[in-house]
Amino acid sequence: MLGKLIAGCSLLILGLLSLVIIAQAADEKIIPLPITEQIYMITGEGGNMGLFTGRDGTFLIDDQFAPLTEKIVAAIKSVGGNHPKFLINTHYHGDHTGGNENMGQGGTLIFSHDNVRDRLSTGSFIQEFNRKRAGVSQEGLPVVTFSEDITFHLNGDTIRAIHVPQAHTDGDSFIYFKAANVIHAGDIFFNGFYPFIDVNHGGSLKGMLIAVDHILALADDSTKIIAGHGPLADKEQLTDYRQMLATVYERLRKLKAEGKTAQEAAATNPLADLDPLWGDGLFTSERWIELIYSGV
Repeated sequence: MLGKLIAGCSLLILGLLSLVIIAQAADEKIIPLPITEQIYMITGEGGNMGLFTGRDGTFLIDDQFAPLTEKIVAAIKSVGGNHPKFLINTHYHGDHTGGNENMGQGGTLIFSHDNVRDRLSTGSFIQEFNRKRAGVSQEGLPVVTFSEDITFHLNGDTIRAIHVPQAHTDGDSFIYFKAANVIHAGDIFFNGFYPFIDVNHGGSLKGMLIAVDHILALADDSTKIIAGHGPLADKEQLTDYRQMLATVYERLRKLKAEGKTAQEAAATNPLADLDPLWGDGLFTSERWIELIYSGV
């Protein structure tokens, strides 16, 4: 009897959460911000999306949450695109892949790194947010996967999806539009605040640094950079972010070498000077240190 009661309560909670998400989606504004004549950054409830339109079809980077799909497609059509012909997931998290099933059912061909498909197919649990996700149906799984890089030749540009291991997760890719000189960094880049690093699924602070360096090597002073979260950026802002990550890495590595636990390290308040600029986001620096410490 108790088990049935608990199960019933769990279903009720899940139902209420679904209603909250749907209600939020109804109010959420999906806004396409032009970067070039063909490329847009689309903001909404989840991670920033990238959109590339042209004669070869609409190319979409990430797709936020399922209840937002209709609004996302409407926003795409408002700037001359169509239901996406191609979709690439920068990593597996639900705020970037939640619309996969809707897109796939509409005929979109989905691409990702190998590890993204694996996590989407088996389901996942993100302990830091107490967020469990069941496996995605066949319609929402990437049809084409790659282990390192993949190149698209579309709409007059060469687009490279470049895998960077052990960064935000173990399946991250950033997307580089060569002719347009635009980069979608996925969640390798949280513009303006400390990033979530999914250590339990292969992410690490050191890997984030290496990934940012890879992006910076391709960027110049004219490159426009779409962050996974936060406003549109340029190379200077990504460089500032990289400096913050490097400073944090060195300080935490020193504390770890001294034998301090994550809680002991956080208690020393080693990021106090960085907090005014980077601490107004998902986590306080103390909580962030506890989350990423094992990946330093």
